[in-house]
Amino acid sequence: MSETSAGRAPEDAAGPAAPAGPPGAPAATLPYEAIRAIPVRHYGRWAAAVVVVALLGALAYGFSQGKIIWNTVGTKLFDHTVVTGVWHTVLISVCAMAMGLVLGVLFAVMRLSKNPVTGAVAWAYIWFFRGTPVYVQLLMWFNLSLIFQTINLMPFYKNDTVAVMTPFVAALLGLGLNEGAYMAEIVRAGIQSVDPGQTEAAHALGMTGAKTMRRIVLPQAMRVIIPPTGNEFINMLKTSSLVSVVQYSELLRATSDIGISSNAIMEMYFVASVWYLVLTSVFSVGQFYLERRFARGSQRSLPQTPWQKVRTNLTTLRRPKVAR
Repeated sequence: MSETSAGRAPEDAAGPAAPAGPPGAPAATLPYEAIRAIPVRHYGRWAAAVVVVALLGALAYGFSQGKIIWNTVGTKLFDHTVVTGVWHTVLISVCAMAMGLVLGVLFAVMRLSKNPVTGAVAWAYIWFFRGTPVYVQLLMWFNLSLIFQTINLMPFYKNDTVAVMTPFVAALLGLGLNEGAYMAEIVRAGIQSVDPGQTEAAHALGMTGAKTMRRIVLPQAMRVIIPPTGNEFINMLKTSSLVSVVQYSELLRATSDIGISSNAIMEMYFVASVWYLVLTSVFSVGQFYLERRFARGSQRSLPQTPWQKVRTNLTTLRRPKVAR
């Protein structure tokens, strides 16, 4: 009998030879021993998990022993003024992000244009609003009446600058124009990621440049544009806390006012932090599903949903059965 396990060549290419037997007897088959799989033990993972849990427990214990009135946090969490501030935060964030997205697409197309004038204007816009802090821009818009006492767009519109630059308008212009500069670069990167052959093929079919951009380029660029856009919106939710400087009553200003009047400053900061975490978590889930939708056709398998990830992690915690 040939012994392939010993390193010698088998007598038959189809497999190991059966042991010799009497003429006419059926050929005997070799018994195969079942493989016994032993799972690898990851002791380092368990040790790291214990250390992390211990640190989190120590942190929670430290905060529990601090001079914080936790009942105030729970009581003020759904206070009418706080909920109104949450609504104002979402409103200014959505409006500023919509404004930034429109301006981003516009200036990205202008930046990629072969017209030197539009390209220079787009570059200057991006250079200025990305190069100056958004806090300074908010103050500039809010104090615009120090330069122009009236806004005169005759014969269309004329009014006092103080009446026009309300806290909401100043916050919208400050956040929206600043976001438009960042979105212009994101959209430009997405447009340039599309194969130029797509544009050439569209032009060969007689499509105009605007129609090619709207029907061919932008839908394919969305796969690259969506992830950083979602991150920008999450950042916008937190950056909206700066608009309190222009007297706009958003979440941070609402909680700060309550904290000063009730002498519960730190407690109200915790209330604001809880709401910011809730808002960012909700919009992060929405961003995930939006990315998952635009990933269709570009990946072999779609990323797992949060519930699928939880189920996968729970099943991996169970020790696999050993085959005997």
